[in-house]
Amino acid sequence: MYKHILITTDGSENAGLGLEHGLTLASCIGAAVTILTVTPPFPIVAAAMGAGSYTPVAVLEGYDQAQRETAERILEAAAERARHAGVSVTALHVPDATPADAILERAEALGCDLICMASHGRRGLKRMLLGSQATEVVTRSAIPVLVVRA
Repeated sequence: MYKHILITTDGSENAGLGLEHGLTLASCIGAAVTILTVTPPFPIVAAAMGAGSYTPVAVLEGYDQAQRETAERILEAAAERARHAGVSVTALHVPDATPADAILERAEALGCDLICMASHGRRGLKRMLLGSQATEVVTRSAIPVLVVRA
């Protein structure tokens, strides 16, 4: 039924639930997976900084490097779990992007036939039925989405 599953993670415990469900499903049906993590752009609030303000290049480079290193750790741990489960895995980091946009764009570009994600990630509010990124993916995706309650 499904041949290529996109599994999202931000490295949080909540996202780990989505990862486990996605890997279990992939293992059972023989699907390949792409594990995706997205890091947001540097949080610049121009109005609070005042006109004419700028962020030093060293600060931006430090932020980018920290984001890359964090993404690499998250993806390596997730890929190891996939390999341990006997699942064919590709790991992908999308920097400087909005998570929902990156998830939808990559799922389509990679020809994925299922997106698997946790209902809430690192920022999720438990009182909400779905987190903001999961809600956006579910409402905008033309590809089926499996949302794991977290």
